[in-house]
Amino acid sequence: MAETFFAYYGQATGDGNLTRREKALIALAVAHALKCPYCIDSYTTTLHKMSVSEAEMGEAVHVAGAMAAGISLVHSVQMMNKLDELNAPQGGASLGVVRHS
Repeated sequence: MAETFFAYYGQATGDGNLTRREKALIALAVAHALKCPYCIDSYTTTLHKMSVSEAEMGEAVHVAGAMAAGISLVHSVQMMNKLDELNAPQGGASLGVVRHS
C-alpha cells in the first residue's frame, strides 16, 4: 500500500495544472492548518530550496489561518440553531430558521 500512496503523493504534488511551487505553498498552509510539525519542517525546507521567500510562505500560512477562523465562526450558526431548539417552548418545535449574523 505504501508504494501506491507514494505514487499518488508524487503525482498530486508534482507539476500539473499547478506548479510544484504552488502545490508546496498549499501543502505548507495545510500543514499549519492541520498542525503537522513534520510537514511544516518538510515543506519549509522544500520551499526554501525553491527560493520561496519567507513573506510568500507567511502569506500562505495566513490564508490558512484566515480560512480556519472563518470556518470556526460560520459553524457558530449550528450553535445558534441548537440554542433556538433548546429555548423553544416545551412541546413546540423550533422554526428551523437558519440565522445569518
